[in-house]
Amino acid sequence: MSIEKNLEEIKNNIKNACIKSGRNDFPKLIAVSKTKPYTSVLEAAESGQYDFGENYIQEAMEKIDTINRKDITWHFIGGLQSNKAKFAVKYFDLIHSVDSIKLAKEINRRAKDIDKIQDILIQINTGKEEQKSGIMPEDAEKIFEELINLKNIRILGLMAIPPFGMEEDEAEKHFSLLQNTLQNLNSKFENLEMTELSMGMSDDFHIAIKFGATMVRVGTKIFGERNYK
Repeated sequence: MSIEKNLEEIKNNIKNACIKSGRNDFPKLIAVSKTKPYTSVLEAAESGQYDFGENYIQEAMEKIDTINRKDITWHFIGGLQSNKAKFAVKYFDLIHSVDSIKLAKEINRRAKDIDKIQDILIQINTGKEEQKSGIMPEDAEKIFEELINLKNIRILGLMAIPPFGMEEDEAEKHFSLLQNTLQNLNSKFENLEMTELSMGMSDDFHIAIKFGATMVRVGTKIFGERNYK
């Protein structure tokens, strides 16, 4: 199937999941274009898709420069090293994967250098997996006490990548945890107005939608299998 047809099917599935969950609003679809050529992004854009997610800084920089379109919103969704923060700030509208105070401070510093307020999400490690990035849920409140003082970042919400291959009832626990963490932080900090929950991918976005996902990240079901590096 073509990218256009794939997008149409995904959007219909998102709509149906929202209806089934009793939601009147629809989450934003982030088309994960990592490892895909810029031509695939352009094909998706011609079909009305304007939000794209990238994982690798160097690849993304080249792609963004080549495409050079103001109507596209770029989301960085991969692991970000502090020494690459300046590039992420320069090229991306929203950074989903801020997983430490150190990284947040570096993003804040780099954003200040170019007079930008950088929109970010804080990644929560809902599965408490040692090999996976993210702030532990129980540490979020303490860490946010430092984050809210950074003037050149704007925290829009939270992001999570739950463990892969879970049964639906297990996945629900992770998405519910992220939703509850967002609500708790908003109630704790009066100056926070976080609204975004970036959760759910190709195989589980229908579950995430039940727990308030405002952004779902879908790659394979739009562009096909990844071109592994």
